[in-house]
Amino acid sequence: MTEDTLAEPAAAGPVETVVETVTTARGPTMIFEKDVPVPVGDGLVLRANVFRPDREGRFPVVMAHGLYGKDVHFADGFAPQWERLNTLHPDLFTTGTSGRFLRWETVDPEVWVPDGFVVIQVDSRGSGKSPGYLDPRSPREIQDYHDAIEWAGTQPWSNGKVGLIGISYYAFTQWAVAALQPRHLAAIVPWEGFLDYYRDAYRHGGIFSNGFTTAWWPRQVLVNQHGNGETRYRDRDTGRPNTGPALPAAMLEGNRTDYVGEFLRHPLRDAWYRERAPDPARITVPLLSAGNWGGPGLHLRGNIDGFLGAASAQKWLSVHDGTHFESFYLPDYVALQKRFFDRFLKGERNGFDDEPRVRLSIRSPHGAVRRDEHEFPLARTRWTRMHLDAASRALTPEPPSVESAVSYDAQGDGVDFSTAPFETETEITGFVSARLWVASSTTDMDMFAVLRAFAPDGSEVVFDGAHEKTPPSRGWLRASHRRLDPARSRPWRPVHAHEAIEPLTPGEPVAVDVEIWPTSLVLPKGYRLVLTLMGRDFEYPGVPGRMRHDHPQDRGGPEFAGTCTILTGGARDSALLLPVIPPR
Repeated sequence: MTEDTLAEPAAAGPVETVVETVTTARGPTMIFEKDVPVPVGDGLVLRANVFRPDREGRFPVVMAHGLYGKDVHFADGFAPQWERLNTLHPDLFTTGTSGRFLRWETVDPEVWVPDGFVVIQVDSRGSGKSPGYLDPRSPREIQDYHDAIEWAGTQPWSNGKVGLIGISYYAFTQWAVAALQPRHLAAIVPWEGFLDYYRDAYRHGGIFSNGFTTAWWPRQVLVNQHGNGETRYRDRDTGRPNTGPALPAAMLEGNRTDYVGEFLRHPLRDAWYRERAPDPARITVPLLSAGNWGGPGLHLRGNIDGFLGAASAQKWLSVHDGTHFESFYLPDYVALQKRFFDRFLKGERNGFDDEPRVRLSIRSPHGAVRRDEHEFPLARTRWTRMHLDAASRALTPEPPSVESAVSYDAQGDGVDFSTAPFETETEITGFVSARLWVASSTTDMDMFAVLRAFAPDGSEVVFDGAHEKTPPSRGWLRASHRRLDPARSRPWRPVHAHEAIEPLTPGEPVAVDVEIWPTSLVLPKGYRLVLTLMGRDFEYPGVPGRMRHDHPQDRGGPEFAGTCTILTGGARDSALLLPVIPPR
């Protein structure tokens, strides 16, 4: 289809359900019901695609509910990711599937239905073929998800058990709807998706994370808004827009929230954020939570917190490496997902209960290996302090006896603190934090803490992250948000309250605790660990960061353009706390 063709909105008639029998690449046929009506509690009707086995019986349901378009092919909506994934794994979508029904961040029906699952993909309110007010991840959208689960659990082809699975958006909404405890919800698989709306995704350490947000809203959401007749997306089955009948521009604008504006209007973790943050203690169904070490800023913290906080008696944590869109589709991980659902949706006694509760990819400069564990953080962790010395720019096992300070331009390259070369191979896996004494020439100070590693020849250890090249880990804190939540904080895991803004007095030192996101890294003998402290986003040359924090309304004031100072030694002992793991 040419660009000229895409520029002309195609006509779209009333939405009607279409039924087709499809022969899958594996041989068995499946029933494909397109645009099935799904009623929700306030009378609105959402639209879903339903894929089910072409045989008699009642089957468990595997569901995703979101706004990326149930009729938008992966390759059409996310072409760069599609090309990268096919480059990394050229046989991934040519074995056992025709690829016709592949959608971004959701399961492939052709891979799942032959194994006795019903796959349902729902356009959330205000997106795709589903009318209504577009307000991503809002309480109303999550209630719709609840209602869709209950609908699916009572259909004649359903065994009454619904499982949820999907990446990112489709993961956060799982956490949220599971906390509502729908009666027919039986298990969830949130894959690389945040939990805490404020801390995990949009206000890292109190700093607005706009780089992803401001691009995501028009590029991935508005393009798929229900009634958008100018969408570039076309349903490959019909050639029509995937967004239903076109609506006037003024109506489209009135049918959606001011997404970016809402974040700017809510700098603190107020009621608006709290009603969008699920309480994991209300989650009781079996869960398999999968995070990505290379996902600081969106796709790691929530998976760990969800696992730790859920009240589920049967819960597992898997943390992998690689790209954001890679692991979910790899055969070994798909087999894991199916075994989990076979156990908790079909009731098969397949030994999944005996699976290790924690499975981690242990990264090194030379690759990663999978390792089974029993808990997180690891019980055998040796919490190890490395003290900052401003005079020598070193990280040392013993605190410096002499007080010193180092200053840097808030908009400059910051300052590095380095360990000596490690004398033996050293593993660091788990939570990381830094207790720092800081001062600013202004009334505030944004801290960007970057955990880095270097080989003996000076080359830097860089990992393939969820979306881009990435260092071992990162952390963020706005100094005026330094007050902790004492009930949730631990020495290795500071949790900030974000309930008040407490300006700094220029030139006056204060102690702050910086949360650096969990990591896993094996440093060979001779390698060094470096803590880089900056007043702006860390980026590799030629690799613009995706999770940026540079919105002018949030960081454009003079308070973020002054001189920052790190104080060390004596009564102002600044230190990095590391989770060192001894060999078994």
